Amino acid sequence: MPEVRKQKRSLRRVKWLGLILVLIVAVVLGCYAGISRKTPAHEIGDTDHEIVHVMIMGVDSRKDDVGRSDTLMVTSIDKTAEKAALLSIPRDTRVAIDGHGYDKINHAYAYGGHELTQKSVEGLLGVPMDHYVIIDTKSFERIIDAIGGVDIDVEKRMHYEDPWDDNGGLVIDLYPGEQHMDGKKAIQYVRYRDGEGDIGRIGRQQKFMKAVVAQVLSPEILPRLPDIVKEVSSAVKTDMSVPELLSFAKMMKTFQANGLEAQMVPGQPAYHKDISYWIPDITDVRDLLASELGLTLTDAAKQEAQAAEDKYDADLPKDLKMLAHKTSGGTKLTEKEKKDEDDEPMKPEEISVMVINSSGIDGAGAEVAAVLQRKGFIISGVETGKTSSNPTTTITTSTRNTDVFYGMPFACVIRDGGSSNQAVVNIGRDYQKKGK
Repeated sequence: MPEVRKQKRSLRRVKWLGLILVLIVAVVLGCYAGISRKTPAHEIGDTDHEIVHVMIMGVDSRKDDVGRSDTLMVTSIDKTAEKAALLSIPRDTRVAIDGHGYDKINHAYAYGGHELTQKSVEGLLGVPMDHYVIIDTKSFERIIDAIGGVDIDVEKRMHYEDPWDDNGGLVIDLYPGEQHMDGKKAIQYVRYRDGEGDIGRIGRQQKFMKAVVAQVLSPEILPRLPDIVKEVSSAVKTDMSVPELLSFAKMMKTFQANGLEAQMVPGQPAYHKDISYWIPDITDVRDLLASELGLTLTDAAKQEAQAAEDKYDADLPKDLKMLAHKTSGGTKLTEKEKKDEDDEPMKPEEISVMVINSSGIDGAGAEVAAVLQRKGFIISGVETGKTSSNPTTTITTSTRNTDVFYGMPFACVIRDGGSSNQAVVNIGRDYQKKGK
């Protein structure tokens, strides 16, 4: 009997180890293998593979508030080929939300929780979501500390300050190079916003996820299990059972060995009445969803995608302003972004600018964007800040380009930070509209 009890304890330990590892990966990666299911051929490609789609949401929960969806991803798992792919959906993506018309996809959670978000995602991608994972983003820092931190090669100087951030102030101060990050540093890396806005942040999130997966699958994780259990248990909500999670745990290393594809919904930035949007290319995103797993859309699926895109384009506001060339879904750095900071200042038409209206002044974002466009700058997006009481207007750009921003027709403080071809204008209460 003692030997039997010992074996049972050993089995339970293995079972919970597998579950814990899966949950940790879910918090940062969200890759799950759910119930075995053969996706109908018309939904993706003409295949007999078992494919599972899982929607992952990072939610900033708040007291007396449903919270906000800050991160949204879809993991597609081909259980037959033992491959996994990750698709990031920008939070500003303009989609049809049942009962609310067209709006940003991250608003769907406030309107109707994960159920309405799931329905909106399915309408965009044209495939059903088999499961969902909801992650409490406030637990992020503690979970990273629990797994012992991660190793990240920071690609550029990152500096940003927002003392009026909702969480008591935000200071991002990172230097380039390979470094080990604890939870506090990690949250800076994934939250940093530059001239690419949410698009650049998605690229960093995907890079960070792969680093976390490597750490989770390392032998060093075992001594940290008690702390990990404590942090993870309250951070994740999912509709999957323990057997389903364990099924995935057995395949995790194989997914990593086969390579994890990570892409973003292709499209282009735009703004309408001082509100920033990401306008998706529906035919491209559905083709990308299939090609990430090595599949090809059927003729029927292509026709459905084209019909959906035609309807979407017909419903776009007539005065919607597109801001940049369409992206293909990749998030790699361009050659311009890799230029040495010691180079000569760039021309305005080479610099991408994100405008954030934190002044509380209606229309200030669109007005500043128009000023910058007339000067030749590329506007990557116009967003409303988390606060409406930022006192000072700031322009954050790389050292090489600070002189390029002098002479603006509004008061501002110009400071260093960011990559060579990007800038962020954060409008404060000191901004004066034209004519005043």
